[in-house]
Amino acid sequence: MNHTINIKNMVCNRCIKVVTDVLQNNHIAFDEVTLGVLTLTEDISTENKEILNKLLKKEGFEILEDKDAIIISKIKALIIKNIHQGLEKPAHQNFSKYLTLEIGIEYSYMSKLFSELEGKTIEHYIIEQRIERAKEFIIYNELTLSQISYGLNYSSPQHLSRQFKQITGLTPTEFKRIGKRQKLDNI
Repeated sequence: MNHTINIKNMVCNRCIKVVTDVLQNNHIAFDEVTLGVLTLTEDISTENKEILNKLLKKEGFEILEDKDAIIISKIKALIIKNIHQGLEKPAHQNFSKYLTLEIGIEYSYMSKLFSELEGKTIEHYIIEQRIERAKEFIIYNELTLSQISYGLNYSSPQHLSRQFKQITGLTPTEFKRIGKRQKLDNI
């Protein structure tokens, strides 16, 4: 019987690899590791769960037990997955509908909970993630600002530039000269 464990701060492919390595190095049987979620092949004792949590904490992760924290973790993982999976229009352009369908909770409840626990709105978190993705593309220097803005669902390059400046304090051109990104789990 599979057992699902929600993990805090597991927000990128590198995180998935680190958690997978922890499991393999400690001979913990698992089925799958995805953003924010670990699926073990069988139920885990309280003692072994504490050991696993200590191992994960060494790598900057933590087992989530609180239902509200689990919801926040799912929201973040879905947003990151949608924005950072590649430069293409997300399948669901309306994040409120997307999150409601994927998590199965009313958006108004998720929005209120997110704001209370994170100190920012879901919409602001989405903007921060889009800007981080834009930074990545700017650093790679393979796409024009128009291509980046289209790929990230901005109405225009000017809209992207405006939000970019609001979030970073720099224009995309100024950022290109400096070129510094944040880790996704620090946003």
